[in-house]
Amino acid sequence: QVQLVESGGGLVQAGGSLRLSCAASGRTFSSYAMGWFRQAPGKERDFVAGISWTGRYIYYTDSVKGRFTISRDNAKNTVSLQMHSLKFEDTAVYYCAAANTGYAGSNQDEYDYWGQGTQVTVSS
Repeated sequence: QVQLVESGGGLVQAGGSLRLSCAASGRTFSSYAMGWFRQAPGKERDFVAGISWTGRYIYYTDSVKGRFTISRDNAKNTVSLQMHSLKFEDTAVYYCAAANTGYAGSNQDEYDYWGQGTQVTVSS
């Protein structure tokens, strides 16, 4: 069982930056693939970024490439999402997710554990 707690959300102006963090419980964190998803008001939850258990494989949805960076620290059981050049359309609740497998893609069904989410609001 893994518990995930996100932090770092908030209100930021367009063009600004935020760093989201996800703290995970559990001794096997280093064996999980991790991902970030987001859900905007009235929309489905969408994939944002993912990272394999070693951190070797990293992938992003096209709309955030070049602006967002996912990273993990297995010693601290954390995964982060650094967001730069934020746009109004990045406004959403951001969720951290963990997959029992070492590799996971952009499909929500691949992920087994979810955090409660943290709100990111970008003002235009």
